[in-house]
Amino acid sequence: MASESRRRRAARRAKPGDGHSLQRYRWWQPFSRSLLHLRLAGPEGRVETWSVDLRLGGDENGVVRAKLYRDGVNQATSKLPAAFAVPGGMIEVATSGYGLKRAHFVGDDGTERQLSPDPASAEGRRARLHRRAPGLSRAIGGVSIVVLVVALVLGVPQLVEQITQIPPIAEAIGTFESPIHLPPWANISLVVGALAASTERALRLRYNWLLDGGLFDGED
Repeated sequence: MASESRRRRAARRAKPGDGHSLQRYRWWQPFSRSLLHLRLAGPEGRVETWSVDLRLGGDENGVVRAKLYRDGVNQATSKLPAAFAVPGGMIEVATSGYGLKRAHFVGDDGTERQLSPDPASAEGRRARLHRRAPGLSRAIGGVSIVVLVVALVLGVPQLVEQITQIPPIAEAIGTFESPIHLPPWANISLVVGALAASTERALRLRYNWLLDGGLFDGED
């Protein structure tokens, strides 16, 4: 029920498109733009290509919007999280602070299918690595998880200590002394490693609220 309610709210955010053409993905856009595609049979049985384009840096107001295209023609635009009605179901799109965390087609029968990233995009290149070298791809994914777990275990106690030193909080619940105290260079390395690991996972549309959002992602 909660998921269906969120989907309806997201669908209401979608606005009609203006019919402009989808721009080709450029080589300099790998970390500023995400582009994904889905092929669906239309009402008359003709296969159509539905595309979702996101400029991750946001518009002139800093707002990230998802744009929906059918066969390269803009059909709708929405703030995130977005839900677009397409033949046979909905396309749902959401981001974290590191990139995409969801871009799925949800059929009317409840089945889900992830959209395919454009081959020229960063997500597409990461998918190509997985196809060509699945062992290496799994190893990189495993390292990302380990880095995030280490960052969580070492970072949370220090963060809690800093929070409980804020006077109003200290007066209300007391202070907490972290058993872990890392030098500044180690904490900086921890943050950089966590950012890199979460970005790698976002390229695969992998997201966990604790690993990818619980410590460093301000949006979650």
